[in-house]
Amino acid sequence: MAKDDIITIEDIIEKASKYLSEEDTAFIRHAYEFAKNAHAEQFRKSGEPYIIHPVQVAGILVDLEMDPETIAGGFLHDVVEDTDITLEKIEEAFNHEVAMLVDGVTKLGKIKYKSKEALQAENHRKMFVAMAKDIRVILIKLADRLHNMRTLKHLPPQKQRRISNETLEIFAPLAHRLGISTIKWELEDTALRYLNPQQYYRIVQLMKQKRNQRETYIQEVMDEVSNQVKQVNIEAELSGRPKHLYSIYRKMVKQNKQFNEIYDLLAVRILVDSIKDCYAVLGIIHTCWKPMPGRFKDYIAMPKPNLYQSLHTTVIGPKGDPLEVQIRTKEMHEIAEYGIAAHWAYKEGKQVSSNKKSFEEKLTWFREILEWQNDTHDAEEFMESLKVDLFSDMVYVFTPKGDVIELPSGSIPLDFAYKIHTEIGNKTIGAKINGKMEPLDYKLKNGDIIEVMTSKHSYGPSQDWLKITQTSQAKNKIRQFFKKQRRDENIAKGKEAIDKEIRALSIEPKEVLTNENLQRVHEKFNFMNDDDMYAAVGYQGITAALIATRLTDKIRAERQKEKELSETLEEVKTEVKPRRPQKGDSGVRVEGVDNLLVRLSKCCNPVPGDKILGYITKGRGVSVHRADCPNVQTEEAKQRYLHVEWEENQTEQKQYHVDLEISGYDRRGLLNEVLQAVNETKTNITHVNGRSDRNKMAIIQITILIHNTSHLRRIVERIKQIKDVYTVTRTLQ
Repeated sequence: MAKDDIITIEDIIEKASKYLSEEDTAFIRHAYEFAKNAHAEQFRKSGEPYIIHPVQVAGILVDLEMDPETIAGGFLHDVVEDTDITLEKIEEAFNHEVAMLVDGVTKLGKIKYKSKEALQAENHRKMFVAMAKDIRVILIKLADRLHNMRTLKHLPPQKQRRISNETLEIFAPLAHRLGISTIKWELEDTALRYLNPQQYYRIVQLMKQKRNQRETYIQEVMDEVSNQVKQVNIEAELSGRPKHLYSIYRKMVKQNKQFNEIYDLLAVRILVDSIKDCYAVLGIIHTCWKPMPGRFKDYIAMPKPNLYQSLHTTVIGPKGDPLEVQIRTKEMHEIAEYGIAAHWAYKEGKQVSSNKKSFEEKLTWFREILEWQNDTHDAEEFMESLKVDLFSDMVYVFTPKGDVIELPSGSIPLDFAYKIHTEIGNKTIGAKINGKMEPLDYKLKNGDIIEVMTSKHSYGPSQDWLKITQTSQAKNKIRQFFKKQRRDENIAKGKEAIDKEIRALSIEPKEVLTNENLQRVHEKFNFMNDDDMYAAVGYQGITAALIATRLTDKIRAERQKEKELSETLEEVKTEVKPRRPQKGDSGVRVEGVDNLLVRLSKCCNPVPGDKILGYITKGRGVSVHRADCPNVQTEEAKQRYLHVEWEENQTEQKQYHVDLEISGYDRRGLLNEVLQAVNETKTNITHVNGRSDRNKMAIIQITILIHNTSHLRRIVERIKQIKDVYTVTRTLQ
């Protein structure tokens, strides 16, 4: 796939014509013309015409040799969201299939949510449900995300980090699960560049320094292997396998290793014609060089769930360095690069592939998504469940008959039992692991052979099982059991819990349990009636607090308005009484008034030297804000402005709180150096908080006492001099 070159519509038609008919290429050209007209007046952040983006997305899909409907979907994927074109118009101009694919990748832009996180979770939920119905939805979305990552440089840093984090959390693991390594690696490497630029460019530099030495060594190995396979009349294609930056970075972080300690930077890939040749070449490799114990993996006999097949071995190479070798057929290599796209039925030259049934069976985990979303009422909870099941590290265990079962790392025998069958899970009373009885919370390991013990006299799951199971499938099956078996009990329990939560908000249940309020909750969380809502709370399908919050939001908003009105009236009453001049410690003077209480706002912590404004509060005098404070920028707020200024002759004795946020590379001693730098400026620190993320990015938040902005500038400049510090910003609370 071209990363830097701009693909044109003619490039797409040329590539498509190699595997599609003239009628199909005309179909995708029509989709291009339709999208071009729809986006005619729109431009990207880079200043380029918007149509460039859909064309690049379609180009990525053509590289995957997708069917014409999917390529058309790539051209049209933003039309409904960003223009006045409706799905009905798309179905009329093309067909139902294309309209369905476009709908699957269209965001839920017209619905209001309480937060950006909730909106994004709901967008992802919609996409995954559409994907479960037709896998091509996610292929379009992956192509869309890939081009967005390639052009991320045009966005502000904050958006770059948010989009890169989302890519690493959701889209790259999804590409991995679909076996599309050619997209997965580029997404991961690009995300790393924006999330941890220092480490990214450091690894790039280290890779460049030894490139010539590595290439010479790999060539020697390939020459030796080539001579050996020719002697046994095996046709083989050999190549050096480039190691991707993100995989090196992950090994450095997870295994706490330096770059020079990672031994599988050297790798050779061998492509042959048949499975028999794969094992023959493996024998030649192990004859030439000594294999490293525990480093041989046979993914041909036991393919990965994403359809990947290959032989992996690590040997001690000619110069005593570890060398990784991958051996596979050319067909396996295509699947390794393009995954599910390599299996697409259209590429078989007919609408139904001969191996489509087995292919569908291998992707049954996608079908479970529909089941999860039906049982999960909260979109954010749905996404968390999905991340655990689809994107965590996996463990591979065996049934007594030798069948391989894949589960998220940390799974227990109960997860295994529910994976086999719901009734087996419900009737489980124990488990034998490798022939030995183990507790039900035993953490499964790769290669364990599991025999589940059941009893028809079992009373069913325990509520505690919800706490110890790892998979969403197991948790949902357990909840379904309680939902069916104890409905009346759950209804009573749920009603009691909701009433309790409502009273905790100082509201009587009868005030909010109106038909109108209950209907709003039913529509929000997809309940058919009141009993369904109470039962869901009873079996822990949704929290009572969430329901109570939704039921009481209107009455709480009304009470808040009444409280504010009361405070305003009280303020008017007190302002007519003469108030003694304040000697406040604020250091701020209100123009023309000397009897008002003045305080510095804690949301923006203004200090002498900052441009400031006064804001008349309800019952608490004048609050002083920085002029750029977002909390007083509304039209309503501007009506309460007062002119204020700093008192002259500010003494160095007065001190003001300021919050700073420092970001940098998370290394040992960074926090100590920051604190030492602040202490060197003879500045008091009142609060320190630090954290780091999995990308080794450290965030340090400190609150300091300063005299004025000049004092603050000296401190900021001193911190910026510290090695590995990227940014120092003044924050709002």
